[in-house]
Amino acid sequence: MARQRGDGTARTGGGTARKHGRRGWLLAAVLVIAVAVPVGLFLGRGSGGRAAFLPAAGGHPSSARPAPSATRTALTPRQLAGERVIWSYSGLTPPDSLLTAIGKGEVAGVIFFSDNVSSLAQVHRVAGRLQAAARRSPLAKPLLLLTDQEGGEIRRLPGEPNLSAKQIGQAADPTAAAKAAGTGAADTLTTAGLNVNLAPVLDVHRGPGDLMDQYGRSYSSDADQVAKLGSAFVTAQAAGGVLATAKHFPGLGPAGADENTDEVPVTLNTSAAQLRSVDEKPYRQAIAAGVPLVMASWATYPALDAHHPAGMSRAIIANELRGRLGFDGVTMTDAMEAGALKSYGDTRHRAVAAAAAGMDLLLCSGRDPAQGADAVTALAAGYRNGSLDRSDFTAAADRVTALRGGLG
Repeated sequence: MARQRGDGTARTGGGTARKHGRRGWLLAAVLVIAVAVPVGLFLGRGSGGRAAFLPAAGGHPSSARPAPSATRTALTPRQLAGERVIWSYSGLTPPDSLLTAIGKGEVAGVIFFSDNVSSLAQVHRVAGRLQAAARRSPLAKPLLLLTDQEGGEIRRLPGEPNLSAKQIGQAADPTAAAKAAGTGAADTLTTAGLNVNLAPVLDVHRGPGDLMDQYGRSYSSDADQVAKLGSAFVTAQAAGGVLATAKHFPGLGPAGADENTDEVPVTLNTSAAQLRSVDEKPYRQAIAAGVPLVMASWATYPALDAHHPAGMSRAIIANELRGRLGFDGVTMTDAMEAGALKSYGDTRHRAVAAAAAGMDLLLCSGRDPAQGADAVTALAAGYRNGSLDRSDFTAAADRVTALRGGLG
């Protein structure tokens, strides 16, 4: 993935209430959020009063469909579609077209890249403008404001974590280093006014110099070690009030040095047994730790689905991630403009295919608000004409709405 593109990761493959006066309204709102937020997440407060998603004790989610939303019937098809799209822009100042779309309720979140950043204070000011526009929108919930702050070379913001995943795995006390990295990432993002980190990477690399190892993005070639360190990062970051995103499901660890989904289609001929016993293992532990978002890879895994990349495969998203692993949180695509998707048409075609496969959030990270607008248009059309199942569509939007609502 381009170092300034895609899921925000380096070009290394797989690459983010108003007050009320009636107690009855409050009780209803609390009940809706309590049911809709994925089991395994507990809404608490981090330091400084920041909203934090913390792992609940025990239990796994049993269903990927939240309770019906109280706001669903008030939203137009474009607003429902907007709940499923992450937008992006170029430069230091968000364009009027993006602010207008936010005000209309057609944006779930915005991803920040290095060219959007001059300092943490500057990003904080921009984040404030975006959130102010969101408060005036019909849904009036905080935006998801994302970036990639993995650590090491892959950082969009100045600041921690300084260590890469590889360096953490090689530390004298890897678990302590992973916790410190999660805490540092949360501090950096909250200082900048952001609330979602597209980290940690849970890919279990296979050998020295392969795709995830060459940029230090994998903790280890040992699945148990990746699971332990990734979960430590997730928990520490959550305690600091920032949502984590585990990526790139079901795993880019088997990818060779030149198998970069940002550039070309990639097929990983790993057996189903190997994928499930090695590559998916860290996700099971991250889900138990309460990770609220999972990003799917754009590689194709013939052992699970010979015809579709993971982010467009209902077999992988519904059967593996939600079915086998019990994930009930928010799913997210990798970059919708990735080279791996060159045979899947334009943004509109890709958006419909990803949504039909079960992806809740579509990452339109091409630095052009028109890309986000195209995705919203395509999803809204699919909702209206029935080519996208309306029940699944609104369930996906509800999961994102619940996640946004939990940000306070």
